[in-house]
Amino acid sequence: MIMQKRLNRVIVEVIFFIIFIKFAWPNENNFPHTLSIRQQAEVINRITKLRLETLLPRIMREAGFDMWVIACNEDHLDAVFKTMIPFDTWCPITQILVFYDPGEGKPIQRLNISRTNMRGFYEDVWDVKSWDLEKKEDQWSCLGRIVRERDPKKIAINESMEIWAADGLTVSLKKKITDAIGPKYAARLRSGEKLATLWLMTLLDEELELYERVVSLARFLIKDTFSDTSVTPGVTTIDDLLFSYLQKVANLGLENYAWPWFRIRARNPEVLKKYGKGDNVIRRGDLIQCDVGIRYLRYYTDHCEWAYVLQPNELDVPNGYKKIMAEANRLQDIFCQEFREGLTGNQLLQNILTRAKKEGLCKPKIYSHSIGYYLHEPGPLIGLPWEQENTGARGDVTILFNSTYTAELSVACPVQEIDGQELTMALEQIVAFTPRDTYFVGGRQTQFHIIK
Repeated sequence: MIMQKRLNRVIVEVIFFIIFIKFAWPNENNFPHTLSIRQQAEVINRITKLRLETLLPRIMREAGFDMWVIACNEDHLDAVFKTMIPFDTWCPITQILVFYDPGEGKPIQRLNISRTNMRGFYEDVWDVKSWDLEKKEDQWSCLGRIVRERDPKKIAINESMEIWAADGLTVSLKKKITDAIGPKYAARLRSGEKLATLWLMTLLDEELELYERVVSLARFLIKDTFSDTSVTPGVTTIDDLLFSYLQKVANLGLENYAWPWFRIRARNPEVLKKYGKGDNVIRRGDLIQCDVGIRYLRYYTDHCEWAYVLQPNELDVPNGYKKIMAEANRLQDIFCQEFREGLTGNQLLQNILTRAKKEGLCKPKIYSHSIGYYLHEPGPLIGLPWEQENTGARGDVTILFNSTYTAELSVACPVQEIDGQELTMALEQIVAFTPRDTYFVGGRQTQFHIIK
């Protein structure tokens, strides 16, 4: 087992060495290149197959299921299903995947009951060559046969009251499943919420290495947007900055995680008096915040970072702004230090806030979430902007090793540079929780981006 894990790591590292030459850490003269579509397919397919071979058996046994049935339709693919298929495949009409654990240390059976070319990821168990349904069994009859032949004791299906990413099974498809397998096995159907959550939350060590590169690319895009090449003080508007960022993302062939935003968060009082609150032009002395992210190689990123526009007589960011960022960074430190195996999101929230308040941080607030294959799912909520005690069932989800989260939080303090008014310093960076450490993936912001 140890030798196989080392071999897997060597294989992945060799792949990275070959195909990530153009994805090296960028510098001022080297804007990053994303992988070609073929290279993306190679990376995603190798990682997905490795997950199916190593992660899937463990989580099925941990969740206590000997069968997992995932069904979805062509233009409405299940959230879990989308992370289990090859990058370069087409999924026409109805899709059915079945995973079966025969026990006794035997490998998990991965079965494909559809007309989709799964490129060797799954065993095709339905005759896809014949369209003569009078002579061949139809798709749902095939599912019924597969289930009866294996006689599973506990069957997972993707339905959940709390986790949308584990709730991909439609009402009509569930009826087709129950009709196909009959009342005996329909009585053995259970919510696969825990199984889907384990699958989507857990990243392999190899994935954490890959995610580091994805996050580094995302943060470089922020740095390049918060720069002199994108902002001319007194000319560039916030909308200009937003569309500059969007164009950079599009030029790299990436997807935005959602609609991003850029905002002026604080302004020199004299400039504010001159131009008014409705002024949308970026001016000297302005503090700018962004909330942006990308999706690449099936992983999401999500960041809040800040920039300062120097005034003519300034060489650095004013001390009041530096102090409040340092305060927010201290809250980030506490956030990471309080992660413990087995804690729920609600418990972690309370531990972080209790310690932060004890240490005298200024109005600390936590509103973090899991991130990885999806932006806000399927792991625990760790607070919400409007809820700092208990977020209910979503907050009762347990944190897992090798899972990733946003350290999304804020402090609020009076700042002398804006005449003692209170400024909310909100930061968002991605952290990984592993057996070795809780660390920032791709680094974090501890200094303002400076626009001259």
